Amino acid sequence: MLAFLLQVNAFVKSGQIFPFAVFMLWVWFLWLLRITLAAQYRPYQAAHQVRTSVVVPVVDEPEELFREVIGRIREQHPDEVVVVINGPRNEILEKICTDLDVRWVWTDIPGKRNAVRVGVGMSSGDVVVLVDSDTMWTGGTLRELVKPFRDPKVGGVTTRQRILDPTRTVLTRWADWLENVRNEYSMPAMSVLGTVGCLPGRTIAFRREILVRYMDRFLSERFLGVFLEVSDDRTLTNYTLQAGYRTVYQSTSLVFTDAPTKLAKLARQQYRWARGSQYNTLRMLPWMLRNAPVLAVMYLSDIVVPFILFGCFINWGVAIATGRKAELYGVLMLPESSWQRVGIILALTALMTLASLGLRFGRHFAYRAADIAYLPIFMVINTVILMPVRVLGFFRMAHNAGWGTRSGGFAGERRRNPMLVLPYILGAVMMCGAVLLGG
Repeated sequence: MLAFLLQVNAFVKSGQIFPFAVFMLWVWFLWLLRITLAAQYRPYQAAHQVRTSVVVPVVDEPEELFREVIGRIREQHPDEVVVVINGPRNEILEKICTDLDVRWVWTDIPGKRNAVRVGVGMSSGDVVVLVDSDTMWTGGTLRELVKPFRDPKVGGVTTRQRILDPTRTVLTRWADWLENVRNEYSMPAMSVLGTVGCLPGRTIAFRREILVRYMDRFLSERFLGVFLEVSDDRTLTNYTLQAGYRTVYQSTSLVFTDAPTKLAKLARQQYRWARGSQYNTLRMLPWMLRNAPVLAVMYLSDIVVPFILFGCFINWGVAIATGRKAELYGVLMLPESSWQRVGIILALTALMTLASLGLRFGRHFAYRAADIAYLPIFMVINTVILMPVRVLGFFRMAHNAGWGTRSGGFAGERRRNPMLVLPYILGAVMMCGAVLLGG
């Protein structure tokens, strides 16, 4: 943010155009676009009666957690609940299903996609609700979730999602911050346009006819010649949009989910999400450019921003080491000592970045004011973990790795494929361009 303001100042004085300043203006434009669209969002209000089937794929969960998850679902009286246990046999989960009088089936084929296939095949409702096995429903989750289906143009609906007991650790606070930012800005904005690009998989509802129509493709579609298990929710959202339906967010339907409390598990989770999001963006890009250009811009920006930031860091490091571009900082009246200059520049950079984040994501801090004190830590996590993970996820998005956070889950496949080099080439080109832009 500091470099952006200094470059704007230099432009006003000399007319010199800085590519990084243009990029930052684009970032702020997208933020304003989200704010403007989100202000128009309203949840669906009219009640709607429809036959519902809840499908819960599960590999392993703590006994008490899974019992409460299923119990809360049953309390809301869906027409049927189907639990699909995939991978190794799990007699504890089987017993819980039996105790709660819930239909269950075991398949020895690991992987959520196959579990969804089995569950949809056993279901009979007009609307199928897919629920992650660690997601807690709140009162009225199902009643509110089905309201948008009153509109025959709506094909998929997602909930408002928050983190269970977010004050446990810094990581759970950070995860809750990210969820709330998405709930307050991105999801409402995309919902106004009827093109929520990814209906998150913790609890999502689809018209059953869509799932049945695209099931074979869901189980076999490849990216660069590789079948990818990850990002099943984004893939099903893609199919819903391609079928001509609207995908929307229902803020009055609330669920809670857990978040990693260990750094390694958090990194693996974010890596899986980064791979899935980016390969689906590229696969869906032609459709988005033709039918949902705003969505295309938002998702392409999500890919590009981490590369641009990397390019900026590289350039700033070179500038500090060599003294290059010192004239840009001349307006700050810095001391003579080089170390003092560097320290003041870094401190101002951090301060301006914090101010930028506080302004852009003020809705969350209005809701949870105590998180303002954690904003510097959130910024470090974003910079040190999230940004590198997203860049790595781009380079390796076509690798069919395992699930990463579930023992006994889908393990991935290892096979030679010359197409896997393409993301590396494209990523290298983007990195070089980012360095030039950041300069």
